Amino acid sequence: MSSSGVLTNLDTRISELAAKYLPLASEILREAIRIPADYVDKPLDQGGDPACGTSNHEFPRLDYLRKKIVEIKAVRRDEDAFFDEFGNLVWWVEDPNDGIAPAQKKVIYIDGHTDTVKPLRAQWREKVGGVDCFNGIVDPKSINKEFLRKELGYLPDESEWNHLIFGRGSADQLGGVVSAAIATKILLELESEGSLKGVIVRSYGTACEEDNDGAGPMYLVRKVFPTAKPEIIPDVVILTDGSGCSKNGALGIYRGQRGRMQIEVTVTGKSCHGSMPWEGKNPLEFGGAILKEASEKYDKRIGFKDDKFLGHGTRTASWARLDTPSDCAVPEKFTFRFDRRLTIGETPEGSCADVEALDAVAAARKAGLQVDVSIPTYTEASWNGYVLNNPQVYLGWLTPEEHPAVQAAVKAYENVISPYVDGKVGTGGCVTKQPRVDRWVFSTDGVGFPVPKATVIPGSADKKWVVNEVYKHPAMIGFGPGIEQNTHKIGECLDERELQHCAAFLARFPTVYASL
Repeated sequence: MSSSGVLTNLDTRISELAAKYLPLASEILREAIRIPADYVDKPLDQGGDPACGTSNHEFPRLDYLRKKIVEIKAVRRDEDAFFDEFGNLVWWVEDPNDGIAPAQKKVIYIDGHTDTVKPLRAQWREKVGGVDCFNGIVDPKSINKEFLRKELGYLPDESEWNHLIFGRGSADQLGGVVSAAIATKILLELESEGSLKGVIVRSYGTACEEDNDGAGPMYLVRKVFPTAKPEIIPDVVILTDGSGCSKNGALGIYRGQRGRMQIEVTVTGKSCHGSMPWEGKNPLEFGGAILKEASEKYDKRIGFKDDKFLGHGTRTASWARLDTPSDCAVPEKFTFRFDRRLTIGETPEGSCADVEALDAVAAARKAGLQVDVSIPTYTEASWNGYVLNNPQVYLGWLTPEEHPAVQAAVKAYENVISPYVDGKVGTGGCVTKQPRVDRWVFSTDGVGFPVPKATVIPGSADKKWVVNEVYKHPAMIGFGPGIEQNTHKIGECLDERELQHCAAFLARFPTVYASL
């Protein structure tokens, strides 16, 4: 849209092509969701993989996506879509004839993860009826509609359910990756109309986000960025995790999220026969007291900060393992973890110290048990065999509302989405006419981008990176199809119409940002 508020030809053409390619986007998304079905039930000696599609098991899906990106001409050359050393799918586009040197162009990253949480296929068929977690609707007549209405945060009116795509990964977040592919296809088709002038768009289908948030970007900031040329370092990152809210509207423009970490507590006692517990020291009972006190202190918000925009820090028990010789013995060891969400002003070190300071920890130690509080390390290899060995700390981030990236996002939304929708903010998960700037509750790949402020990243100072007292990161915004309250749930689904509007936004944002 021009300064006079009139839509430009590029605005109109992007919106037209996004609508034209909606059936293609839906087709690609359905297949990306379906692919694990070819592997989960196949014997291992025949190439089967019961974990296909989940973290570190993404290759069949990634391979399909790379081939499809080349096939639909979402890249200029076949070699412009490839896998990096970690296992991320990378594809990029630019206009080599726009007369601007690569080092002077604005570099826009579009990021979306390609793994999903466990599909829980049996539970889908049991609870939803005629919907399969991979194949979508298989028997419309036997769908348990009442379960879906109770389970999901938002569903459109039943008369519009023909627009829904069901399956694990639909809302979280394969739709964002597919939208990016359609966007780069549009950008190349409209190159002669200036769609790529002055920009380089690098898209990433990342691996292992669900198990190890931000793993793909962590690889980039550790391995690639320190020696990269300016045309590789991002000015802006668009995170395409679902930015819809069940109450306020779909496709929000998000500019921040809390961080998170895992805190592991290991209580080691002394095992003995359960008939004479005085001979041992019970780590389960002392550990239970630690969990109880930790929960009570969170309920009273003792030791937690609050931020007006991002919300308060949280702590909840999320995982446990008991080492015991039998169910009629005092156990040897009890290990459990807290999922700790970090808001502004909270640190990993302070969060661990809060657990160390619990009275129940002191009581266990006084009774002769060993209590160790630590941050676990993620040691699993990616599908490509790369091991990050990163502490399980995932830093929050916040892009100021006045940053050009946020302002460009609002303008791009007004150019290619607002003229075609009429939803109102606060009336459910519909696409709203007014751009909605907000923040995520959950975690995204964005946590992988912050680095210590002293880290040398070539050219980052000239790219308007966000810098605070301790960390710096590229400007990040969130914009992706999917309702946040529908993710990770049985019956997860996506309104396919969001793919159209997301692709239009992703295709329009780069040159809007470059023109500011």
